[in-house]
Amino acid sequence: MSDYLSVTALTKYIKYKFDQDPHLQSVLLKGELSNFKRHSSGHLYFNLKDNHSVVNAMMFKAQANKLDFTPKEGDEVLIEARVSVYERRGNYQIYVNKMHLDGIGNLYQRLEELKKALTKQGLFDMSHKKPIPKFPKKIAVLTASTGAAIRDIHSTINSRFPLVEQIQISTLVQGEQAKNDIVEKLQYADTLGADVIILGRGGGSIEDLWNFNEEDVVRAIFNTQTPVISAVGHETDFTLSDFVADVRAATPTQAAVIATPDQVELTQYIKQIELSLSRHIVQLINNKKKHLEHVASYYKFKQPSLLYDQQIQRRDELEKQLSLAMTNHLTHLRQRIDLLNSRINVRDLKQHTQQAILNKSQLDKVLNKSINNILSNAKTMLTQRLENLNNLSPTNTMLRGYTIVNKDEQVITSTQSLKTNDHISLTMKDGEVDAIVKKVRCNKDE
Repeated sequence: MSDYLSVTALTKYIKYKFDQDPHLQSVLLKGELSNFKRHSSGHLYFNLKDNHSVVNAMMFKAQANKLDFTPKEGDEVLIEARVSVYERRGNYQIYVNKMHLDGIGNLYQRLEELKKALTKQGLFDMSHKKPIPKFPKKIAVLTASTGAAIRDIHSTINSRFPLVEQIQISTLVQGEQAKNDIVEKLQYADTLGADVIILGRGGGSIEDLWNFNEEDVVRAIFNTQTPVISAVGHETDFTLSDFVADVRAATPTQAAVIATPDQVELTQYIKQIELSLSRHIVQLINNKKKHLEHVASYYKFKQPSLLYDQQIQRRDELEKQLSLAMTNHLTHLRQRIDLLNSRINVRDLKQHTQQAILNKSQLDKVLNKSINNILSNAKTMLTQRLENLNNLSPTNTMLRGYTIVNKDEQVITSTQSLKTNDHISLTMKDGEVDAIVKKVRCNKDE
């Protein structure tokens, strides 16, 4: 029995061989992600497969946090991993250290990231979309000068609406220089006064169409004042130019259809309008005829006097009423005049007026006499008061030889107010004298 190994022992031995093999410590693999799961711990569990084989894989959280993209089901990836055995199930699996998108997958990742960023900035909002004119006069077509796209657009426009002017602008649609050329040609086309711009090319791989995903091209379309129809690739191809354009066409041919009305449909529409207008005019004329016949059959039109007989009679009645009203009004005015004349006696009025004039004359004389007496008495009183004031005036006193003594601008009336060496001012009739007191003698000292 000692020769038999346990499953655990065998598994450990195989794991040991895997772990010791230097060729399995770092292997580079290419494949597609399937059965992808992100554990709550942050670890990633998935299968890596190709057309013939599948291998279990896991990536620890520390390495997963360093990824430069978000893995998802179906991604084509390039992996650097270590090969080992998971002892619990006895399966070999790979432990991924690094993982990158492979080729086209990188392009799709870049496309999605740029799409999200531009969407967040509002470049794809419907509020920015400009309407396509129904009847354009000038269309600018930006595409390669050779190829199916330009032929399809040109032939479709000519068959649908040959009246429109086509401006064909040869544009690079593939290659390293295509991005800058598309931006330049869009800016040029926007200055031509065109009603609409068609930007298109035939189908191709994502690499072939990548210039129409470039941010510079997307912003150039967004900044264009002329409505833009994007017709890049086939119906299943989508580029960022389709999202930012005012209208997306599945093919260049459909872009020409969107940009122009159909002359056949227009002709049929005009004929329908013409027929409808003719019917409407005939119906309108018939209705007017019927109305005219109905009006003409009205009995009053057959006997026109009925239209004005009543009015003439009404006019006579109103004329009679007006005449009577004026007569009554004049009579009333005359009665008032007679009444006023009876109340007023012209002779008495004249006598009263003469007496009032006489009384006024007498009152004027009395008033004048009273005023003269008052003025005379006032003059006499004024003369007396002036004489009294003159007698009391200090000037008259000084004329008799008296002098006014001032000290510090105060009039001195007593020797008690003075002392030796005081400065005083003597005011006389013809001027002032400054003096110094030498000695003060009061009457009580004598």
